[in-house]
Amino acid sequence: MSRIKRGGYIFWTSVADHSPRHVHVFRDDRLVLKWDLERGQPMQGFGHRRIVRLITELQREGKL
Repeated sequence: MSRIKRGGYIFWTSVADHSPRHVHVFRDDRLVLKWDLERGQPMQGFGHRRIVRLITELQREGKL
């Protein structure tokens, strides 16, 4: 499990979570987005440009 704070959001992933590989994005303890890391598209919520940019940065850094 990893929990990363960035840009006012918390990005949470778990190795034991179901497929496809995805990240949960929280703000103020509320789920704002569930993002499919394999397909690069939202599973739940709306992928605002800023959040998608942060996810991309975290992937490039090897944190997601």
